[in-house]
Amino acid sequence: MPTLDIINQDKKKVGTIDLRDDVFAVDVNVPLVHQVLKAQLAGRRQGTAKTKTKSEIRGGGRKPFKQKGTGNARQGSIRTPLRPGGGQSHGPVPRSYEQATPKEMMRGALRSALSDRVKSSRLLVMDEFKVTEVKTKILAELLKKKLDLSQVLIVDDENFNLERSGRNIPHVKILRTEGLNVYDIVRHDWILLTKRAVQAVETRLAPRS
Repeated sequence: MPTLDIINQDKKKVGTIDLRDDVFAVDVNVPLVHQVLKAQLAGRRQGTAKTKTKSEIRGGGRKPFKQKGTGNARQGSIRTPLRPGGGQSHGPVPRSYEQATPKEMMRGALRSALSDRVKSSRLLVMDEFKVTEVKTKILAELLKKKLDLSQVLIVDDENFNLERSGRNIPHVKILRTEGLNVYDIVRHDWILLTKRAVQAVETRLAPRS
C-alpha cells in the first residue's frame, strides 16, 4: 500500500495518507493506456471535412464537346473529377470518429496512469487548496515559488476560486474529480490531488466486486 506525505500550501508535511493498492499501485498496462488515449483523442475530432461529388457540383448539364471527331477522349460533363472545377471521387464526408470504449477499460487505464505517476514520485497530495479570491497572479506564484511546480494537473472537488484563478496559467489545468481523464494525466508532468480528491478518485476507480 503506497504511503504518501500530505503537504500544505507551503509544501510542508502535515501528515501521511495510505493509497489503495488496487487504484494507485497496479501494474501499468501501457497498451491499455494507449488504446484509451487514442479513443479519447479520436472523440475530440470534429469530423466535418466534406468535398462535393460530381452530382453536387453546379453546372455540367451538357456535353463539353461532341462525342466524335475531336481526337479527344469523350466527355459527358465539365464537372467530371477529371476536369478542373469538377467533383471529387471518394472524398471525405461528415462522420464521427468516436470509438466505443467500455467503462471498465477507461477505469483500468486511469488506474494504470495514476500508478505510473506514483511509481515515478510525481503525484502529490495536499490537505486542501485554500484560494480566498479569484486571482490568477496569487495562484501562479503559489505554484511556482512555494510548490515549485510546472506542467501540473490539479484535481479537487468543486472549488470555484481555484478553478477560475487557474484558467489562464500556462501548462496548468484544474479538474474536478469526475473529470479526471487519461489524456490530462499523461500530458502533465505532475499531478496534485487534494485529500478529498484522493477519496473521491478511490471510490470512483475501485474495482467492482
